[in-house]
Amino acid sequence: MNGAKAGHSAAECTPSTGVGDTRPLVLHVMYRFDTGGLENGVVNLINHMPADAYRHAVLALTEVTDFRHRIQRQDVEFFALHKKPGHGIWLFPELYRLFKKLKPAVVHSRNLAALEVQLPAWAAGVPVRIHGEHGRDVTDLDGSNRRHQWARRLYKPFVKRYIALSRDLAAYLQDAVHVPTARITQAYNGVDTLRFAPGPAGTAAILGCPFSPEGHWIVGTVGRMAPVKDQLMLAQAFVLALQQAPELRRRLRLVMVGEGPLRAQAQALLDEAGLTDLAWLPGERSDVPDVMRGLQCFALPSLAEGISNTILEAMACGLPVLATDVGGSADLVQVGETGVLVPASQAQAMASALLALARDPARAAAMGQAGRARVEALFSMSAMVKTYQSVYDDELRATRRRQTN
Repeated sequence: MNGAKAGHSAAECTPSTGVGDTRPLVLHVMYRFDTGGLENGVVNLINHMPADAYRHAVLALTEVTDFRHRIQRQDVEFFALHKKPGHGIWLFPELYRLFKKLKPAVVHSRNLAALEVQLPAWAAGVPVRIHGEHGRDVTDLDGSNRRHQWARRLYKPFVKRYIALSRDLAAYLQDAVHVPTARITQAYNGVDTLRFAPGPAGTAAILGCPFSPEGHWIVGTVGRMAPVKDQLMLAQAFVLALQQAPELRRRLRLVMVGEGPLRAQAQALLDEAGLTDLAWLPGERSDVPDVMRGLQCFALPSLAEGISNTILEAMACGLPVLATDVGGSADLVQVGETGVLVPASQAQAMASALLALARDPARAAAMGQAGRARVEALFSMSAMVKTYQSVYDDELRATRRRQTN
């Protein structure tokens, strides 16, 4: 368990209040603590922030899964409220009591599904209340849903500072939610460039994979196989690419790592096209860095993204990126330099870009090297941690000044 305490219902626990510990407590709140980019960002932040700066706790409105084992610190507590679908107003009394008992200096909620905790946090006197926007809502991919805009405006008075993970999300907060620019900090995700790095001897075989990097050119994707990630489009693009360039059947291969409702559908599509032996869909894997080091190209066919952790991880591993031009992906991928962006839901555009890269592996490899350099310069873990810690520090200092005046 890496020393982290197991998740439990807040109603059943007697949480530590940090008696004798002068470090301020940051309570990270999200809908569910499970495998995902948002949650991975929280893990990285907690693991890499200096331990003497803040204590941390994680609150999931629904459940905390075994993903909590990714937290390496010994002093992190987890709380799960097992919330039912719908607005959680009936949870407000429990949230209020929990905030009063924990006495967090900072409550940091993520995405619309957790925004409602800002009201009981304000009522409980939590001094610093921060809300992060990490990506588009699954039911509002273009941000036009007026109900969602209204909900964000409703809770706006209770939020001290917003953190947007991309320029696109920062613009949404300003234009659609009417948050003043001074209350928004734009902070990119960081990537662990030691854990995610090119292999010392170049591309290496993935454990259990039937394809060889010496004999094949492997394009792959890693992530939850859910509709918003649209892996079906990548499978369709792979089929189209081989229909248009049958000579590539000898060396072009597809790897799709992840579990979810689209896995069976993608496998069925590939089987129907007669490409069963040219694609590998092993389900979820825990060795993502090793998977990345076994690819020659990384693909992300999403319908919506904030700042994609997997794009950053792929770039850190020296891979060219082939992604859809959604959300914050354009903040990461320099077209023609570190990868290629194509319109969402356009399998033919993805197929054409895939063919261009597969036919020019030297150019693809050069893009990967440029991507690694870009990550080292702009998207380091230390830069991300510094930004978040500065926000926490600034808001706490401002609170203390108000209290002494």
